[in-house]
Amino acid sequence: MTDTNAQSPGSPNTPYNEALAGTLIDRTIREKIVLVAVALPGDSDESVDASLDELALLVDTAGADEVARLVQRRDAPDHTWYIGKGKVEELKELCLALDADTVVFDNELAPSQQFKLEKLLGRTALDRTAVILDIFGQNAHTMEGKAQVELALLRYRLPRLRRGANAKMSQQRGGVGGRFGSGETKLETDRRRIMRRITKLERDLAALSETRALQRQGRGRSGLASVAIVGYTNAGKSTLLNRLTDSGVLSEDRLFATLDPTTRRLALPGGEPVLLTDTVGFISRLPHGLVESFKGTLEVAAQADYLVHVVDASAPDPHGQIDAVHEVLREIDAAEVPELLVINKADLDPAAAKDLLAEFTDSVVVSAATGEGLDDFLRAIGDRLRALAVVYDLFVPYDRGDVMASVHREGEIVSTTDDETGWTVRARLSDASAGRLGEFVVSTQEATA
Repeated sequence: MTDTNAQSPGSPNTPYNEALAGTLIDRTIREKIVLVAVALPGDSDESVDASLDELALLVDTAGADEVARLVQRRDAPDHTWYIGKGKVEELKELCLALDADTVVFDNELAPSQQFKLEKLLGRTALDRTAVILDIFGQNAHTMEGKAQVELALLRYRLPRLRRGANAKMSQQRGGVGGRFGSGETKLETDRRRIMRRITKLERDLAALSETRALQRQGRGRSGLASVAIVGYTNAGKSTLLNRLTDSGVLSEDRLFATLDPTTRRLALPGGEPVLLTDTVGFISRLPHGLVESFKGTLEVAAQADYLVHVVDASAPDPHGQIDAVHEVLREIDAAEVPELLVINKADLDPAAAKDLLAEFTDSVVVSAATGEGLDDFLRAIGDRLRALAVVYDLFVPYDRGDVMASVHREGEIVSTTDDETGWTVRARLSDASAGRLGEFVVSTQEATA
């Protein structure tokens, strides 16, 4: 891992790969990492160990190896070092003995704490947020994904810029009469360049968000219900999408393999089509900067008709993962969207899946890898969506076969009666479809599940 306090972030026009590659991690070697955690009042030993286990997975995904762990129990973090001064000395000796390259804190470090730790330890000190940012940097492939990651990274780095020991205090002079003033320091120049780049990225992402909004409007006009797949990272969301739609989305057994949303059309057992979207995985204590930067992408969940919440039955703490997902959903204003809990990876731990089903009785158990339980899942999501729909009575003249085709295509026919001059149709329709077919609507009633 390289120093996050580097003096220059690169030109505002530097390409993404050049600007961000290796910002936190040196890909040419497997660095040795010491993990550090502070256990605060209320934190059990089991929860601290589980969090460190997850951090170890994050570090491994980022391209480094854990060589040791250090945990200190405190009533509150030390305002200077986060851990106590004596513990910092112990950490330094441990790093020297193991020839460790970097220390990674499971807790979030303030910029001043990070700087002082690096100065005393003589090596890079990172926190959980930095590691997650690095992984996102590796996995972003689309223009929007790269811009979102770069924005989050620059926001993280801005308060951590510090003047190097050999930095010149007056790198630039003013214009006329500049020889009489000290001009800008390199630190000020770097800060200004980062702010310019942040402003540009925010503008670019706002434009992309408008484009996505137009795309959503187009999908809304299609009258198809939208279903977003959400869940903890590596819960099997992309595998589920691939199994259901043959979409070919990257699906790997590693954290944050998917960052860019993918939408596919899916036909439910009743014949009604829906739009199914895979989303970026969530994680406990997902950095706020990432949530802010990815808000345009994550809003697909907030604007969905239904959420498919995938949970890994074989995970060490599935309840904690469910809670973490709900916390992020609240942050992106998606907590009110109805959800179906899907207990995945039943093939890996059938007993755990059965226990979760007994607790969450309104859920379904599947294995996206083997296809087990997917018929039950499709029936459940179809029933849930129909329960949300509104039933409309329409009268369609016999010479408007195109309208009947639209009703069949976009909704669910409940009943059809042949009259003298046309069909009287009772059907479940989305608001968008009902709006387009408004001239044929006779009456409306709420659907019953």
